[in-house]
Amino acid sequence: MNGDRSRMRRARILVVDDEPDIRTVCRLALETLGGFDVATCSGGAEALVYLEQWPAELVLLDVMMSAGDGLSTLATLKGMAAPAPRVVMLTARAQAQEIESYLAAGADAVIEKPFDPRSLCKRIEEILARGGSPSSGL
Repeated sequence: MNGDRSRMRRARILVVDDEPDIRTVCRLALETLGGFDVATCSGGAEALVYLEQWPAELVLLDVMMSAGDGLSTLATLKGMAAPAPRVVMLTARAQAQEIESYLAAGADAVIEKPFDPRSLCKRIEEILARGGSPSSGL
């Protein structure tokens, strides 16, 4: 089975967050526990440039960053030529009304900070495996 997995292309995930600790936790969890191919960026503008050379299936995007906000980056990502990546918003602001606004803006899901790294991997696997209907939370 390991041989089969190593021959398969691992899903690419781009983590975009201005907090280095969050980027590190996400990267370690997604690579180690999930077996994903992970890259990180510290802001939306950097991520958009990075995606031109490294197309990802999913972008894990912080809502509030010091260098630009996640919602404007989300709008740009959703306007990309097909196939646009799935976008999962990371946020400490997870009131029902805010989650609804992120989903209405085009997010595929919302994950609340703080999160359990094992649950993060499971949730990302579910999002990548399902069809196009958005959902929220872990």
